[in-house]
Parts: sequence; structure tokens; C-alpha cells
Amino acid sequence: MIDIHCHILPGVDDGARTELDSLAMAKAAVEQGIHTVVATPHHKNGRYENERSKVQKHLTFLRALLKKENIPLTVFGGHELRINGDVFEDMDKGEIYSVNDSKYVLIEFPSSTVPHYAKQMLFDIQVAGLTPVIVHPERNKELLDEPMKLYNFVRNGALTQVTAASVLGKFGKHAQQFSHQLIESNLTHFIASDAHNTTTRGFCLQEAYQAVKEMYGLDTYYMLMENSHLLIDNMNVNRFEPLIPKRKKFLGLF
Repeated sequence: MIDIHCHILPGVDDGARTELDSLAMAKAAVEQGIHTVVATPHHKNGRYENERSKVQKHLTFLRALLKKENIPLTVFGGHELRINGDVFEDMDKGEIYSVNDSKYVLIEFPSSTVPHYAKQMLFDIQVAGLTPVIVHPERNKELLDEPMKLYNFVRNGALTQVTAASVLGKFGKHAQQFSHQLIESNLTHFIASDAHNTTTRGFCLQEAYQAVKEMYGLDTYYMLMENSHLLIDNMNVNRFEPLIPKRKKFLGLF
């Protein structure tokens, strides 16, 4: 498996704090059957700024550490970029770290709102040659209340990534329900861990994929898994026609 979103770099954000934390996360990932992760530290979220050169420095260090400890995990770099007004200035300066230097960039909204300029900025990002991947939309209050906003973002070319823990209900029943609505409505394209540690915010990616397989069948299961490979390889990902999300409960989930 490939995990396109985690916080495994030591000492750069609210993920792994130390080298030992990073090693513990790497071992946990391998035990899950994950062979490749993308280290995506928070960037410009009001608390953390991780310029590209800093991420690359920590990435080189972690790769050497994993090799020394014989942990068979490949780590690529990227940003979890909070949407902000400096995006295009930073893009011009080469400061935006897309996933493994591909055409895909992880975009984060504030937890409660969607900025009024998001629609235009997501469009402009695409015009500039990058494809925005909106991360953990199921945990955004405004999108929970107004799912048509996310539908329109996807219709206009954005991709989305739900969190494995949300699929399993570890962020609460509302995030779980919305995650499954997004999967059923073809409004998400990736599942990733967004792992921060091995305790409260672990990987649980294998368990989430298993739940998807059982509920939605092999086509959806393989599509979501394959998309992570395609993203890493900078290829076009699979998309199904997005459907308008319906408000309903998924019996048996909670």
C-alpha cells in the first residue's frame, strides 16, 4: 500500500516529535503493509511553516535513518498546504512542494470553514498546472453542512482525500457518515492515513481499505488503491462521474 499523507518527519510539525517517533511510525506503517509514504508536513497553517528546503533536509535525514535501521519504507516528500493568499507567489518561487514533485498538491482548508476565495483559487491552481487534492473534507464543518460546495469543487476538477480513521469512525459518527457519502457519491479519490503518531493518530489504512472492500466492492477498493500509485507516478488518476451527495444514514455504521 501507498500512503499519500502522513506526518512522519521528526520535529517539523504536530506529527513525529523525535527520531524515535519517526522510527516507530515507520515500523507501524510497514506492519500495516505500507511500503511507501509521502511525508507531508503542515505548511502555512498559521502555526507551522515548512519551506521546501527544510522538508528536503529532514527527508534526507529520515531516509538515511530508515536505511541504517533496515526499515523497508520508501519516503517521498510533499506539503499539506493550507490554502492561503501567498500560494501563487510561493509557486513562482518554487516553494510549493507537490506530492513527490508531481502535478498533485495537497490542499487543506481550515477545520470549520471554506474560504470565500477557495473556488477561484482551486481553479487558478489548475490553470497553473497543478491538481489540488483537498485533504480530509469530511472533517470540515462547512462542507459537512453544505456538501454541494465539495461537489462543485470536484465537478470543476479538484480531487479529494478522506482519512482512514474517519472511514472507521475514529473522528466521530458525522465524519464517518460523510466519508461514506463521499465514497458512495464518487466525491473522493484517495484514502490516506494522515498519521501523526502511533497512538492517538495512527495509520489504520489497511483496516479502512478492508471496510471499503466489504461495503463497496472490489471496483471501488482497487480504484482507490490504484489512485495512490498513479498519483506518486504523476499519472492521471481514476475518476468516476461525481454524484450529488444525499443526506442519509448508513445503517450498521454506528
